[in-house]
Amino acid sequence: MPAGPVHYPGTYAAGCYNRLLSTVAGRSVENEDMVNLPNWLPLRYRICPADAAPGPWLSPDHPYLTEHRQTLDLRHGTLTRWSVYEDETGRRLTVEQCRLVHMGEPHLAALRTCFACDGWTGAVEVESGIDGAVRNAGVARYRGLADQHLTGWETGAEQPDTVWLSCRTLDSDIRLALAARTRAPGGHNGVARPQLTALRAFHTLVLPLAPDSPAVVDKTVALYTSRDPAIESPRHTAVDAVALAPHFRQLRAAHRRAWENLWRQAKLEVPGESGRILRLHLFHVLQTLSPHTSELDVGVPARGLHGEAYRGHVFWDELFVLPFLNLHLPQVSRALLDYRYRRLPAACHAAREAGRTGAMYPWQSAGDGREETQQLHLNPRSGRWLPDHSRLQHHVGSAVAYNVWQYGQASGDTEFLHSRGAEMLLEIARFWASAADWDAALGRYRIRGVVGPDEYHDGYPDAAEPGVDDNAYTNVMAAWVLMRALDLCRTLPEPHQRQLFEQLQLAPEEPERWEDIAHRLHVPYHRGVISQFAGYGELAELDWHGYRQRYGDIRRLDRILEAEGDTVNRYQASKQADVLMLGYLFAPSELAAVFRRLGYPLDEDTWHATVDYYLHRTSHGSTLSALVHAWVLARVHRPDAWTYCEEALTGDVADVQGGTTAEGIHLGAMAGTLDFVQRGMTGLETREQALWLDPAPLRELSKFGVRIRYRRHWDIDLRIRAEQVRIAVPASENAAVRVNLRDRSFSLAPGTSRRLDLPGD
Repeated sequence: MPAGPVHYPGTYAAGCYNRLLSTVAGRSVENEDMVNLPNWLPLRYRICPADAAPGPWLSPDHPYLTEHRQTLDLRHGTLTRWSVYEDETGRRLTVEQCRLVHMGEPHLAALRTCFACDGWTGAVEVESGIDGAVRNAGVARYRGLADQHLTGWETGAEQPDTVWLSCRTLDSDIRLALAARTRAPGGHNGVARPQLTALRAFHTLVLPLAPDSPAVVDKTVALYTSRDPAIESPRHTAVDAVALAPHFRQLRAAHRRAWENLWRQAKLEVPGESGRILRLHLFHVLQTLSPHTSELDVGVPARGLHGEAYRGHVFWDELFVLPFLNLHLPQVSRALLDYRYRRLPAACHAAREAGRTGAMYPWQSAGDGREETQQLHLNPRSGRWLPDHSRLQHHVGSAVAYNVWQYGQASGDTEFLHSRGAEMLLEIARFWASAADWDAALGRYRIRGVVGPDEYHDGYPDAAEPGVDDNAYTNVMAAWVLMRALDLCRTLPEPHQRQLFEQLQLAPEEPERWEDIAHRLHVPYHRGVISQFAGYGELAELDWHGYRQRYGDIRRLDRILEAEGDTVNRYQASKQADVLMLGYLFAPSELAAVFRRLGYPLDEDTWHATVDYYLHRTSHGSTLSALVHAWVLARVHRPDAWTYCEEALTGDVADVQGGTTAEGIHLGAMAGTLDFVQRGMTGLETREQALWLDPAPLRELSKFGVRIRYRRHWDIDLRIRAEQVRIAVPASENAAVRVNLRDRSFSLAPGTSRRLDLPGD
């Protein structure tokens, strides 16, 4: 189908970005987007009766359509569409089409289309090709901006069955090419006629058709870009790839084997409807972040490779993705961390430009590591373009550091942790140390002028400058980063430490300052709970009931208030979990230990009161919010956890955000639901060279199994059944796995298993 109000074909390649200038509200604004590449899907057809002129071109939108269904086979990664058309004279045409994007050969995709007729004899005419007349038009609110990213189109034909199209991106100058081979197997090749224009390359085939003689058309496509290694040119490589590609059945068989192997590595067994949704989430995650990702210089786009929302940018969503990948595809996790490492110089440059030291990672990343956050954003309710201060979310650096540390703990990859990982962690610690100012009156260090994960509050009411002070999440995470940096300094082998300190020009007094700040960063409180930021408790209370009565869905409360001429900065209202993110990242004992080092007690009553306080002041304007609340409530108030877990599961399935899923699925939320089962309900941690378990299964998810990869052990099987936990370590030559289940500790030798009753709450 062509792009329109209902359909939007999109083709995206990981890491393929381009930058354009637009005029917004009288200002010149630059945006870098993940580019919608030429469309490889076009394949239309029409009935050519022996006794009449050809009919109209058919598609699932045509009035002749009488039956239609489509099936997504998650296990084997294929989409099958089945359609029946009937014209005014009763001629029926049945079309079955199977689509795949090859998981084994990442440059290949294929379509097989089968035609069968009923009530007539003649032929079917098929037009198959590549369409280069595409734009980035998948997000309605971006449509006033520049969207033509491609230029320099060329088209051509090779052999009797292959056409190609090449072009390049306007600014980033990425050269790309697609080649399409269209064949009719079984000796019914018809007459292939290439049709070439400046922007399109097509083949037309006319195939005989009779009630007892169906026709089949196979379309095989290759896509290459100049970012791909070991190629002469994208065009020549794409043409050669389709020439050498096997026929559809072989392609499909190899594709199925690749998916089956991938499902084994990421096995997750959850019964019922929840299990079906989780498998759909896992399918989407693996499409974007497969083992092929380990060979690429790419990050984690917030919407995956599934749409153009957020322009394909990389935010902090890897914080919700890597913990799952660490225990299944650690090589992919390392590649995603390498993406951050290659952009470390840009982060250090950004810190210097801001008058800081160390590394200040951007809130939004894309191609080269500079800050990609737009300076203006559109409120669709008011139609006004407003200043965007979300670039002040410097906590993204802490997310990078957290992922470095957690990857090292889960994988045992000390080579990475002591080299690239250490460089990133120490430079991020440096940034936080330079951002912390001493307040003599308070007797504490403070971090001012930031935006927290909440995102609603980008400043104080009527303040001249943006940002808030002492965001609790930001400060606690900064302290944690400093603590981990100090741990790393102490555990690095002495020659390696000396070399690294010389390379980074790290002065001996810097770690001493880190130690002081890590113990004395300010965390604000009010009315016995942790404050989201300094002064949060002094803001006005919102009439939540009144706004829900007036507007119904108030997830984007910030837009509602701005359209009314008000601002969410005046109220105790959060878009998504902020303080509660701490309970998502850290087990209760670890979080309490961080607060103790800061000199603050965090007992169970204080944390429970904090959770309850923000539970009633959050609008859940992000799909990540329900996930975090479910995770935290599973430990604090289990009966309420399922409500949020269910919302997190159905976020994209039911499009709970009201239209955002069409712009691209929410990859972080999808991966987070998988990790909710894997780590949230098992209490699984990887630290101190052991697996730690503290199960807290929900009644609705009380029976499940996961298979994880921990260091050198593949396929450790972990199952929760009723009030028991079973863990099995596969046979190998590796050392035993140390396991801690709450207050019990034991070792499991390879080839053994153990079943234990869960302690009562």
